[in-house]
Amino acid sequence: MFGDNLKYLRQNKNLTQQKLADVLGISRSAIGMYESGEREPDFETLEAIADFFNVRFDELIGERKNYVIPVDMENIYMRPIYDSAAAGFNVLAQDTIIGYMPTCIKSPSEQDKYIWVNVVGDSMSPLIDDGSRVLLKKQDSVDNGQIAVVLIDDEEAVVKKVYYGKNWIELQSINPYYPPRRFEGSEVQQVQIIGLVKEVSKTL
Repeated sequence: MFGDNLKYLRQNKNLTQQKLADVLGISRSAIGMYESGEREPDFETLEAIADFFNVRFDELIGERKNYVIPVDMENIYMRPIYDSAAAGFNVLAQDTIIGYMPTCIKSPSEQDKYIWVNVVGDSMSPLIDDGSRVLLKKQDSVDNGQIAVVLIDDEEAVVKKVYYGKNWIELQSINPYYPPRRFEGSEVQQVQIIGLVKEVSKTL
């Protein structure tokens, strides 16, 4: 029970075994043995784990059927989902809201800047797969090399790494199958930054 609960808590926070071990000041192998049931932690370690994940002892060592992960609801906002931006070619941008998704936003005054966008295509795989959803912070510029949703010719939306030169903009994919797309001179006006990709949500 404890091992399953620990693994659930760790994965829920997107922590590797090594990262959790570093936080707790123990070895990665100890975390692995706790999760597999090969070893039980001492009281001090249990206390440290409960404090870190902000759960009670009975929740940590008991059945997980009624498990609840504490969430700071003050930072949770329902943000719209749009369908879609293409991480590939020849898919038109859509501006229809298809639903809403609870989103943790640390700056309440900026909540209106955040939207979710569905991704079609595999040009950004394996980081952003076909069918993934990205959290976008709306802004009209990003730093060199950052991943953004970009609108081309006011109709084609793509998710790409953005690179700048003196008189050009280049949109690069992660998947090597897709060549870079470079816009030079007056062509630069065809490219509009919609926002910065802040988070990726994947369906397993």
